[in-house]
Amino acid sequence: MLYAQTRPADKRAALRSRLSSGEILRFPGAFNPLSARLIERKGFEGVYISGAVLSADLGLPDIGLTTLTEVAGRAKQIARMTELPAIVDADTGFGEAMNVARTVQEMEDAGLAGLHIEDQVNPKRCGHLDGKQVVDEYTALQRIRAAVDARRDPNFLIMARTDIRAVEGLDAAVTRAKRLVDAGADAVFPEALTTLAEFEAVRAAVDVPLLANMTEFGKSGLFTVQQLADVGMNIVIWPVSLLRLAMGVAGRGLDELMDAGSLAARLDEMQHRAELYELIDYEGYNHFDSSVFNFTLPPA
Repeated sequence: MLYAQTRPADKRAALRSRLSSGEILRFPGAFNPLSARLIERKGFEGVYISGAVLSADLGLPDIGLTTLTEVAGRAKQIARMTELPAIVDADTGFGEAMNVARTVQEMEDAGLAGLHIEDQVNPKRCGHLDGKQVVDEYTALQRIRAAVDARRDPNFLIMARTDIRAVEGLDAAVTRAKRLVDAGADAVFPEALTTLAEFEAVRAAVDVPLLANMTEFGKSGLFTVQQLADVGMNIVIWPVSLLRLAMGVAGRGLDELMDAGSLAARLDEMQHRAELYELIDYEGYNHFDSSVFNFTLPPA
């Protein structure tokens, strides 16, 4: 009932332990707190909170318009609803070194298990669009050093994302990944790699956990979990997939409502009321209500 029973510190420790095991961890992207609970119910290892999804949730494009307060607040709402560790997309850290430091502590306080900070120029762009720009190496490393220095829980995962592959090529991505690890990054997210061979090249260059982004309609091939495990990836995310599925079905439902005047033909696409109530734990709330209000008033 209410929120997760697992403490954020325990989620972080569990994530660290599983990353060190060598298994590949699956982190679908949650687009709201209820979808995070569904991800847990279906048996995945973690929850990813995408900056693109949080922007879209506000009806905004993913071009750096969201604020630290908005992202931390929504991330907290999502993370507290599941026993799983949650990793959040913290864009460029919402500024430079001091802003990055504050971002890390805000996300710790919000109950996240980790975050990633990228090396794009402010304001950032979606990682799979053309026209991105990346900062110089000094600035990229300064962001990661600030993040590492600011954290209070040593198990809070500081992941460095680099977007340089699409700007300067694979060799530059490999070089930057090495430098980011030297700066203290616990893990690396090489964005917009195109082939399994490119993932293998980054894997050969660094010895920290690596994240693969399997977003649809982007620059990367949509590889299977097993294919990514075979080339040494440690985490795989599907950041926007659940939102895309939900919006696709919602759009078709609205078309049906406009054309037919009823959604009777779409019932098999809907989550049943009983399934929703079970996921929300109505029974637990009802039991709590009964235990609190099981009294009678004395006679007048």
